[in-house]
Amino acid sequence: MYGTLFLVGTPIGNLEDMSMRAIRTLKEADIIAAEDTRNSIRLLNHFEINVPMTSYHEYNKIEKGHELIAKLQEGKNIALITDAGMPGISDPGEELVAMAHAAGVTVSVVPGPSAVVSALVISGLPTRSFSFYAFLPADNKPRKKMLMDIAAETKTVVLYEAPHHLLKTLKDLREALGNRSISVVKELTKKYEKVLRTDLDGAILLFESEEPKGEYVLVIAGRDEKEVREEEIASWLEMPVEEHMQFYTDQGFDRKEAMKKVAADRGVGKREIYSMLTKNSPE
Repeated sequence: MYGTLFLVGTPIGNLEDMSMRAIRTLKEADIIAAEDTRNSIRLLNHFEINVPMTSYHEYNKIEKGHELIAKLQEGKNIALITDAGMPGISDPGEELVAMAHAAGVTVSVVPGPSAVVSALVISGLPTRSFSFYAFLPADNKPRKKMLMDIAAETKTVVLYEAPHHLLKTLKDLREALGNRSISVVKELTKKYEKVLRTDLDGAILLFESEEPKGEYVLVIAGRDEKEVREEEIASWLEMPVEEHMQFYTDQGFDRKEAMKKVAADRGVGKREIYSMLTKNSPE
C-alpha cells in the first residue's frame, strides 16, 4: 500500500503555535521533507522529533519530487514542512502535491499558521473575498503586469515583502494603484508584531525615515466597486445604443433580452433604451 503525504503547518514565529497533531504527525512520519533542513532542525530539536530529514526546495523540486513519490509508493509516510507556515503557499510544495495526486498517493493536511490569513484577519480591511499574490516579481515586465492586475482588483489584496524591498514595493504600488488604504503587518506572532493602518502615502513617508526591519505582509484595499461601475457605464455610453444592441443580438440574445442587458450596462431603465431606439429609428 502507498504511504501518505502529510502537509504539516508549522509556526510562523511563535513556537507555541505548533499543534499537538503536527508534533505527533512529524514524530510518526518515516521522512520529513523540509524546505531548509538547517532551519527546520531547530524546530525538530525543540519538540524532540527524531525523524530523518531530506531537503525539498525550489531548486530540486522536480528531481527530489520524483524521489519522494517513489518512496511514498513504497509505503513510506512523508511529512512536508516549509520554513514557516503552510507548505504549498508561495512554496514549491504545490509541485509535490500535484505529483502525489497524479501518482494516486493520498495527501492529507495538518493545518497550521498561515501568514496570509493571519495578516488578513488582523488588517481591519474586508475579508469576505481576497486575492493573494505572494511576492511581486523582481523582473520589470512581469512586475508591471502583476501591478496592473492588482490595480484592477476589487478584492482585498495580500502580498509578502522582505524588508530590503519594502519601500520600492510601496512606491510601485502607489504609482500603479493610486493612494489606496493599506495595512502593513510586521513580524506576525513574534515579539515585535505590529499592524500599521494607513494609506500608501503614509506608509511611504514612514519607511523613508524609518528603516524596515523584519518580515512584512501587505494587505491592500481593493478598488472601489462604485468607481469601477461608473467607469464601466462611461465606456458603454461612448457606444451608440444601436451598436450596443447589436453587440448582444450578435451573441444570440433576442431583442427583449438584449434591451435588458443594454439597460443594465448603461445604468438606466429598459424603457429609456426602448425610447432611444424608437427615437433613432428611421420613419
